[in-house]
Amino acid sequence: MPQTKDRYESPFNSRYASDEMQYLMSPDMKFKTWRKLWIALAEAEKELGLQITQEQIDQLKLFQDRINYDIAEQKEREIRHDVMAHIHAYGEQCPDARGIIHAGATSCYVTDNTDVIIIKEALLLIRKKLLGVMEKLSAFADRYRSLPTLGFTHLQPAQLVTVGKRTTLWIQDLLMDLEDLDHVLAGLKLLGNKDATGTQESFLNLFDGDNKKAKAVDRLIAQKMGFTETFPVSGQTYPRKLDSRVLSVLSGIAQSASKFGNDLRILQNMEEMEEPFEESQVGSSAMAYKRNPMRSERICGLARYVMVDALNPAITASTQWLERTLDDSANKRISITEAFLAVDAILAIYINIVSGLKVYPKVIEKHIMARLPFMATVKILMQAVKKGGDRQDLHERIRRHSMDAARKMKEEGGENDLMERIAADPAFPMDLDEIQNILTPANFIGRSALQVEEFLEDQVRPVLEANKDRMMPGNVDLKV
Repeated sequence: MPQTKDRYESPFNSRYASDEMQYLMSPDMKFKTWRKLWIALAEAEKELGLQITQEQIDQLKLFQDRINYDIAEQKEREIRHDVMAHIHAYGEQCPDARGIIHAGATSCYVTDNTDVIIIKEALLLIRKKLLGVMEKLSAFADRYRSLPTLGFTHLQPAQLVTVGKRTTLWIQDLLMDLEDLDHVLAGLKLLGNKDATGTQESFLNLFDGDNKKAKAVDRLIAQKMGFTETFPVSGQTYPRKLDSRVLSVLSGIAQSASKFGNDLRILQNMEEMEEPFEESQVGSSAMAYKRNPMRSERICGLARYVMVDALNPAITASTQWLERTLDDSANKRISITEAFLAVDAILAIYINIVSGLKVYPKVIEKHIMARLPFMATVKILMQAVKKGGDRQDLHERIRRHSMDAARKMKEEGGENDLMERIAADPAFPMDLDEIQNILTPANFIGRSALQVEEFLEDQVRPVLEANKDRMMPGNVDLKV
């Protein structure tokens, strides 16, 4: 169909999500998987003794990826049932196998099993990009493990940390997300073939009441589709609790990415760090000088969508009446698909940002030195006491000098002259040079640099090494 400009177009297609994720969520992926499932079902039934020939299966395989969409779409308009329409279309291509397609199955055999298969492939793609972000952040953390910077609590200057130490907080969040993702991946199960209310009655009929064969169908289908298990019991569908678990993982990744995005937006405001800004990029249509953090803002905006979207499968799972109801279908088509598309886009942007992340040490140092005199007063007090000063008297003098220096900075816009005030106070047995020697930022970062080294060595590198062939390499070019 030619592209038009008079219809709604999802921004996930044109602006955000990757081609790989878009294909996983595409009709082509869905309908080709339906055909793979029909082939797996026929093979399983043949192996268990039903009158199905290899020639019939070979004919099904011949047209597995050659879908006659025109026939399927025409038939669906006529009968208003997508699964039956595609059975009819497949049967036209495979006349010898027409009678065995979908034998004993319900619509949910293809729709629900396909959904689980697509979820698995989509989670693996998300995992690949998640590891790519972690790899780049790890290199960044290592590079800046010793660079002091102001730490903040309540968004107020607190004690010093390092740029690398702050980065480990972002990585640790992603490690937790990876653990959750792997847990969900490991627990993925197919629906199998459970019949209209989950009793497998149709297979008991097909196999003349043979319980073992009716049960074995599920096992064989799972094996053929690359799974080890099916849900042991179900209603008509797989438990919608699974969708809620999956969206919880995607929401967790969105939360972690949004934390990074918000932090970077704050740091870019302070001009300490900056996301990539291309040579011809325009920051504002009015203010030509601006360098807005549009990538980080996009992460935060998409993440907000995913976090709210996670409510959809939670509510759906809680309202599936008895063996099933159909109010999940329309919601599920949108909520699951768009959550994956959004997180795919979020991680692509995350990789792109970290690949070109700028740090401005001189600005960071300027901010440190405006605040460090206050932080250094504890060390100055201890040093002065060692030289014979009265601790309580010196503490009170430091308090008054600190208040006066802060007042000058806030009310007059002056520089921080706390060290000069203390040096000029005869109660302190220290000159200005001795006091200012204390103001070395590296003396105030605690174990930050070592914490980065230990964290990367003990927690991160083993994960990256174990997954070195399963991560997104290099940078990611954004569509817009």
